[in-house]
Amino acid sequence: MNGLHDMGGMDGFGPVQVEKREPVFHHRWERRVFGLVGGSATRRLAGPTDAFRFAIERMRPSHYLRASYYERWLTALATLLVEKGVVTREELVGRAGDSFPLSQPAPVLHIPTSARSQAPLFVVGDSVVVRNEHPSRHTRCPRYVRGKRGTIVRVDGAFRLPDVAAHRDVPCAEPAYSVRFSTRELWGTAAGATETIHVDLWQSYLEPA
Repeated sequence: MNGLHDMGGMDGFGPVQVEKREPVFHHRWERRVFGLVGGSATRRLAGPTDAFRFAIERMRPSHYLRASYYERWLTALATLLVEKGVVTREELVGRAGDSFPLSQPAPVLHIPTSARSQAPLFVVGDSVVVRNEHPSRHTRCPRYVRGKRGTIVRVDGAFRLPDVAAHRDVPCAEPAYSVRFSTRELWGTAAGATETIHVDLWQSYLEPA
């Protein structure tokens, strides 16, 4: 899913502000949110991690930009609990004493139900190109590598494909790889000539170069 959450390579947001001696939690409520998310995951109340990430991605852009890290966590958890019928929005508003913004509803999507092949199609040293796709569903393929050429540097085995796992509880393991990209391939001559980055990508994101 394209959105403001996928900010890699974006311009116009200014420098990253690094807080010296930053505490783990700035407010007591953040500690509670951390515990709520962990407890909900343990009891499987809100779905898998990929569904949680997709709920964050569905936040309205204006809300996402002004929200703190743990406010995004709280919004995602509350959204999933409402969608699964664990609580109602009215209950949340009643406890908050004011409005309680949730993420936007999930779009109607076609999600494959059959397991993909677990046989690796690539080996270390293979040149690959990232498919230039822009799905409405959750994906872990960042925009800045789409359509770009890279090299397989590690085969990681089969893992659940987030693009499916975020939406359906079905078998969906497929091979994942560490892919090396030249920063000039990604961002042009403004990048360093010898710099590279490594991105973990699933097999269905890739095709032979």
